[in-house]
Amino acid sequence: MISKYTHICVNFYHLYWLLRFARIVKSYEVEKIEQYVIDFVRNLRNQHDLRQEDIANILDVKPSFIGNVESASHPAKYNLKHINKLADHFGLSPQDFLPKKPL
Repeated sequence: MISKYTHICVNFYHLYWLLRFARIVKSYEVEKIEQYVIDFVRNLRNQHDLRQEDIANILDVKPSFIGNVESASHPAKYNLKHINKLADHFGLSPQDFLPKKPL
């Protein structure tokens, strides 16, 4: 038989991890340079009438990754390998994905 004390400890444990996770999600702020790249890829995707799934196929990642990248509350972002693959696919230079001047 489970005691009331055990129930309270288990519930407290779950509450602790839930609050800890919520703090991690809320505390992440997207850097201006990251947002610039995300917006560039999103605009490129829209110009070519592509879905997030299409970009995921180009990058050989799961579709949920693209949704996470485009979510401001998630730390997943494009890296240089992703930018290089997208530049190759669209016939662009990786430099095109970055601002002309520092942000």
